[in-house]
Amino acid sequence: MDAVLTPELMLRAYTMGIFPMSEGRDDPEVFWVDPKRRGILPLDGFHISRSLGRRIRQEPYLLTVNEAFDSVVSACADRDETWINPTIQELYSTLYRAGFAQSQEVWDGPELVGGVYGVTIGAAFFGESMFSKRRDASKIALAYLVDRLRMGGFQLFDTQFVTPHLVSLGAQEISRAAYREKLEAAIEADADFYAQDAVPDGYSVLQRNTQTS
Repeated sequence: MDAVLTPELMLRAYTMGIFPMSEGRDDPEVFWVDPKRRGILPLDGFHISRSLGRRIRQEPYLLTVNEAFDSVVSACADRDETWINPTIQELYSTLYRAGFAQSQEVWDGPELVGGVYGVTIGAAFFGESMFSKRRDASKIALAYLVDRLRMGGFQLFDTQFVTPHLVSLGAQEISRAAYREKLEAAIEADADFYAQDAVPDGYSVLQRNTQTS
């Protein structure tokens, strides 16, 4: 990457449908990715299985928002294989401090056991990574995050790619052209990540989700 990677350049890249990655934690190079097929998680199509629904009702964990952003990113990068190098991690931290990046955290007592983070522009949420150290922690984080995005008027949840894990939750793969059409509409719209002023209880999350089964 010839240009100096700055937070402003990253935000511009997201609006163009591309995002940065590295080959690994110790690789200083960063490159842009523009997939031919793009993963999205339709906000009106999030799937909660019966077993996950039972876990959410039991409320086994404490859910918070934007209380441990840097720790969530660090946990996502703490893997044998990761695309998050120190440059990317620092840039996301800067975007968080500027109000353009958000995290949903899952706690088991004092321990951070799950979470997801991403970038927000307009009514688009660009999901970057998630992690889980307890049963269903990342799934529960996504359920609460989807609920928050829906309540805030978001239109697009970009997952970049799809995995079997995400597909089981309702993620879909669409063409680059279809993605960019959705992206253009979403970044021009208004949404409020904080429209939901408090983390809801599990029953409310389930009641608002139309795709339980």
